[in-house]
Amino acid sequence: MVSVSLVDRFALSPEEASALSGIGLTSIREAIANGTLVAHKHGTRTIILPDDLKAWLKALPKAGNNSVSEKQRVA
Repeated sequence: MVSVSLVDRFALSPEEASALSGIGLTSIREAIANGTLVAHKHGTRTIILPDDLKAWLKALPKAGNNSVSEKQRVA
């Protein structure tokens, strides 16, 4: 059996996507269930393409106080 590095895989399991991204497995599964993270089925296996994982990560909200209005900051 050939061993392929996780970052070189063409497809990832939800567990591998979680390990590679640092995002919890529950969050990965929720994102798949609500359709924000694209996943595919191969028989009973769920697979995530690395480009889809990267796109989902890039679409996550940015950190910071950008949603707080100036009025709320002064108060």
